[in-house]
Amino acid sequence: MTAPTASAASALPTLNCRCARIILWLPCSDQRNALRCGGQGEAKGDDVSDKDEKNGDGLQSVVMTMHILEQVARSPRGVGVTGLANTLGTSKSRVHRHLQTLVQQGYVTQPEDSERYEVGHRLIALGQTVFDSSGLQRAAQDPLLALRDALGHSAVASQFTPDGMLVIETIPGRSPIEIGVRVGSILSFHASAQGKVATAFSSPEFQARVLRNKLELFTPHTITTSSLLIEEFAQIRRQGWATAPNQIALGLDTLACPIFDASGRVCGSVGIVDMVQQFGDRPSDLHIRQTQLAANQISERLGFAGPA
Repeated sequence: MTAPTASAASALPTLNCRCARIILWLPCSDQRNALRCGGQGEAKGDDVSDKDEKNGDGLQSVVMTMHILEQVARSPRGVGVTGLANTLGTSKSRVHRHLQTLVQQGYVTQPEDSERYEVGHRLIALGQTVFDSSGLQRAAQDPLLALRDALGHSAVASQFTPDGMLVIETIPGRSPIEIGVRVGSILSFHASAQGKVATAFSSPEFQARVLRNKLELFTPHTITTSSLLIEEFAQIRRQGWATAPNQIALGLDTLACPIFDASGRVCGSVGIVDMVQQFGDRPSDLHIRQTQLAANQISERLGFAGPA
């Protein structure tokens, strides 16, 4: 989109808020079965599987290690030996041997007061390296463009950060009057649709953190009452999407859906942005369906396999 000239830009209304600069532009022209290991060899019994592994079946051992890592990574609260053995269809002794090796190498950790195993620092570092090289921004580009093409509104991808939702990618809309959010803007958790949907799908502890912080009043429509936000987070989680008409800036609305990473944690959001009159009191089923489709596509690209 061609940027307006300096003289034209000075005549355009600019809506400023602390968390983002928003400008009105006038253009010039089944998972579990898939993770089971071993096939017919496993079906013969745990003793046979253990014996095969002890006899040097290195490939089978590597495959089992990979499956264990996948299950641990997909279990935010950790997973025990029995649960892993049942899921993977093998013996607890076999799982335990692999876990001990993974603990020694730093890929898995076991808290002192727990029988569960969690993701270790080396696995986190490895995942971050992969994320940095492929990343949410790259995963969002094609689905974001398809979302804009399907609906015509500006499409925005935001990444979850401790301080708010960081706008990382935008695709301008096709309407004669376009509202856009700048890349690099930080959107609040309580007043933006992107922040609301991410908070709604976060842990209760994180929701409590958001509510403990100062809930800034950006407009007369911004919700700053904790009890009302708690009710809204619950509703957003039930329906799978969020809006925030007039709450971060008068005249602005966004429809946002959550993005999940390979571990099942919310890591961002995708949304469409436009004037409030474009969405009405409630987004249309088409708007919701297309936005959820884009969010699902991005999540799949990040390794999310869907709810367990």
